[in-house]
Amino acid sequence: MKIYNFSENNSLLNAYVREIRDISIQGDRLRFRRNIERIGEIMAYEISKKLQYRSLEISTPLALTEVNVPDEEIVIATILRAGLPFHHGMLNYFDGAENAFVSAYRKYKETGHHTFDIHIEYIASPSIEGKTLILADPMLATGSSMELTYRALLTKGTPSHIHIATIIASRQAIDYCTANFPPEKTTIWAAAIDPGLNESSYIVPGIGDAGDLAYGEKL
Repeated sequence: MKIYNFSENNSLLNAYVREIRDISIQGDRLRFRRNIERIGEIMAYEISKKLQYRSLEISTPLALTEVNVPDEEIVIATILRAGLPFHHGMLNYFDGAENAFVSAYRKYKETGHHTFDIHIEYIASPSIEGKTLILADPMLATGSSMELTYRALLTKGTPSHIHIATIIASRQAIDYCTANFPPEKTTIWAAAIDPGLNESSYIVPGIGDAGDLAYGEKL
């Protein structure tokens, strides 16, 4: 299984990660959503380098020429609601992709928010049989929501390759996904990998609640 950690290299992506982390900036919801979207665009571009391509002959006003274009059917699958701007950014680049949406959320067992189960209540997806599946979620805390989303999508077919795309991941989640996804056909893309989780399984240092920062606090 290949793991790409963008924070290990210098690029413009790090500037956007800095802004979604910075407490003095992230309170601007419009800016926060746009930064998540831009990270999705950059990550889609990087993923595109690993796809299979075919040569296509086209006519210009002056002559025939050949261009290499992607030769994979792509499905972008997103976990609601925090994943929406991240999904949008990827769709800006993979504009011909099919789309899937899964509602997966934590249901805490007590008021202290220390233990929880993951619940999936909604799934809308095309067939993913033989296609390239991009699982997009900006925060990869424990990895369990990502795995359950993948298992739910398997009811729609078996993908040829899985790209797990996230912005901030914990080391624990990376290890969990490494152990629970098929290693021969899974690639993990993370803008940054943080060292740990707190007692409520939020990533530290992380960014806080991505859904609340993007769309406002929920009751």
